[in-house]
Amino acid sequence: MNESAIVEELQSLRRRVAQLEAADAIRALATAYAVACDQHDMPALMALFTDDAEFASPSGVMDAATPADIETMFIALFKIRGPAYHWTHDVTVQVLDDDHATGIVYSHAETTPNGVVSLAAMRYADDYRRVDGQWRFARREISFLYYVPAADYTEGLNHTQRFTFGDQRIAADYPESSPSWQAFEREHL
Repeated sequence: MNESAIVEELQSLRRRVAQLEAADAIRALATAYAVACDQHDMPALMALFTDDAEFASPSGVMDAATPADIETMFIALFKIRGPAYHWTHDVTVQVLDDDHATGIVYSHAETTPNGVVSLAAMRYADDYRRVDGQWRFARREISFLYYVPAADYTEGLNHTQRFTFGDQRIAADYPESSPSWQAFEREHL
């Protein structure tokens, strides 16, 4: 192997290691978010977002255009929510360059909004940015498969109105809205 090939191989190895390190740091970021939410730790939570971060949801119930709006939104949520337990499952990360990445995070939560023990399944579509050497959320979009009182869980998944918000039920964010789900329904049902 000539010197040029060795240099090229070392550069490739450095890039691959950097991507693995970035993906691992982003997985830790997703976990830190869950912990901060469960502990109602606003300083820790807000430190996870960029200075121009956005938060969104297809249903519109969790939309915030700025970090100040994100903070206001979470304060309002935490004021009505008692103990909770969030955990992340699958985290997929695509590192786009040294300072940008995207990802999907699947997660569940056990929560107590207004004292009602509830269960939720969520999916986050994230845009990440590295700021001062730390990966942060530049944009999070939360979609709910369901969010139901625990007492309604066994029947709550049998219809599209699987998202309990306050005292009303609204349509779940997914999977029925996804193009692949709709195509499957058209072709096979």
